[in-house]
Amino acid sequence: MKNIPGSMMEGIAMHHYSVLSWGDGKKGSATEFTDQEYFKTMKQALLMDELIEKHSAVMDKYDPEKKIALVVDEWGGWYNVEPGTNPGFLYQQNTMRDAVLAGATLNIFHKHCERVRMANLAQAINVLQAVILTKGDKLLLTPTYHVLEMYNVHQDATMLPVDVKSDDFTTADGKLPAVSVSASRDKAGKVHISLVNIDPTKPQAISVALKGLKAAGLTGRILTSANVHDHNTFENLTKIKPVSFNGAKVEGDNLSVTLPPVSVVVLEL
Repeated sequence: MKNIPGSMMEGIAMHHYSVLSWGDGKKGSATEFTDQEYFKTMKQALLMDELIEKHSAVMDKYDPEKKIALVVDEWGGWYNVEPGTNPGFLYQQNTMRDAVLAGATLNIFHKHCERVRMANLAQAINVLQAVILTKGDKLLLTPTYHVLEMYNVHQDATMLPVDVKSDDFTTADGKLPAVSVSASRDKAGKVHISLVNIDPTKPQAISVALKGLKAAGLTGRILTSANVHDHNTFENLTKIKPVSFNGAKVEGDNLSVTLPPVSVVVLEL
């Protein structure tokens, strides 16, 4: 940042994977993980916020006008390959763990959208935290796909600052904020609020002060499943898919929401 003129640089790339260990075969299973491994994966995912803040602090020093983008062009969960597949192809399954990982990460990107102007999973199909898995002439949509589809309402919208307080996701290994949130207003005036509960066993009841936002209506969609290990398979393509959500209500200037365990919710006001 100090030595390269801004006119020669449009962006700086930052990579961060939620990985248990970088040793070969030590990244853990994509589907059969322990509670301890789940917590560590979520801790690694939420570290993205600190990494962006610290990168941005350096960039702000040399680029206070924020002309140069921070590009998070590799992120996601990285696990051992599926048994019986080529180790070099990095083919892994995709569970509800990856859904909440994706939602929480996107909320972080939205929070820092003045600086983070590009962010993308490293691969889209059959590799790492893919949105599509294929087998012969068959195709399935992963939980991560559904999160990205649900969040597309935020594209080309204006970020609305929002804070949330919730109980922590607490284990013997430590504690993490259970809920993350982001909000935006689109060009038609609709406000979308995306919420994630990473706690795999406890629901979270939260409230959001709308502060003058007049809601003429409220709809919502949710992505969740009974178990954080659940995933779509070629035998059951739609085990996990978005459905209507009725766990939110508006009373005056207050929006109250009850988030089920391990869930991603997008509301439209």
